[in-house]
Amino acid sequence: MKRINETIKKIKDLDFGLMAKAKERLDNLTKPKESLGKLEDLARLIVGITASENPSMKNKVIFTFAADHGVTEESISAFPKEVTAQMVYNFLSGGAGINVLANHIGARVVVADLGVSCDLKPHKNLLIKKVNYGTKNFTKGPAMSRNEAIRSICAGIDIFEQEYSATLMQSTGGSASGGKKGIDIIGTGEMGIGNTTASSAIAAVFTKKPLKLLTGRGTGIDEKGLKNKIKVIEKGLRTNKPDSGDAIDVLSKVGGFEIGGLSGIILGAAARKVPVVIDGFISAAAALIAFGLQPKVKDYIIASHLSVEKGHKIVLGYIGLKPLFDLDLRLGEGTGAALGINLAEASVKILTEMATFKNAKVSEKNNI
Repeated sequence: MKRINETIKKIKDLDFGLMAKAKERLDNLTKPKESLGKLEDLARLIVGITASENPSMKNKVIFTFAADHGVTEESISAFPKEVTAQMVYNFLSGGAGINVLANHIGARVVVADLGVSCDLKPHKNLLIKKVNYGTKNFTKGPAMSRNEAIRSICAGIDIFEQEYSATLMQSTGGSASGGKKGIDIIGTGEMGIGNTTASSAIAAVFTKKPLKLLTGRGTGIDEKGLKNKIKVIEKGLRTNKPDSGDAIDVLSKVGGFEIGGLSGIILGAAARKVPVVIDGFISAAAALIAFGLQPKVKDYIIASHLSVEKGHKIVLGYIGLKPLFDLDLRLGEGTGAALGINLAEASVKILTEMATFKNAKVSEKNNI
């Protein structure tokens, strides 16, 4: 826990002074006041997060974590668990949706194995941070030990710090000086057959909402499969009795290694004043864990979209986040986060590149 606690202590309040300055500049750009709506709000938030009047969006990274779930033994997915490993290879070969959208916005994809149920073939672009070979079936006991839950979060923090430092050294020519930041903005994504089941369980513990309102069809199960999925989660919650006041306990009882890893990514980024654009339902479950550990982290999170997974809206509302868009997405991998980063970059360019009325010599609004 020492690593987690040290990271949490570094998470500070937003820079509200700079946010006020950003609002003043936005109000003086060559447009009617607040006419770019949420884009202006987003630009102000990014200024507050980064503590920079002119934030950069040059170095963009999407973290896509993979792990398996023992609860797949209960027939809760339309796909076999072997798909997790197969999709990791697809990420590494550049053929997945996240690869296409990351390339589109100029972002790097960092793929990590947090708990895939087999040993993956070595690859130069694959990080192996395996906590275990998948979680256990949480209908029969805890998904993982408390120590494993802590290790998964620490793995996420370590991966973020590793990438942050490497990018910083690269951008400064091998020197860690000059006040530059290693990563400007990140996105979160995942792959793990069975992880919507774990996410619904996590959501139920924290939000206290009925499972029928939190549980969706995941990879595309039918009505019979959905009813079974809800029963499986109910059994897991009865068996383990997760403590909503202890985020580590919740993660260990019904969570997943990739979910723990992503919560570590969120904490690590917030500690470094880096905006975090989360993807869909599973990323939101990771945000719930991070939020449970340090509520201040909420101010550093940007919700990219509203997922088709029905529990996503409830989770975002619980944390206090509003999605940027709703395109009926449910793929995961970080695809929604990539699109969200694109909007974040657009908002910053409006703030930093658009002319003011004075500079452009454009007449301002009449006082009527």
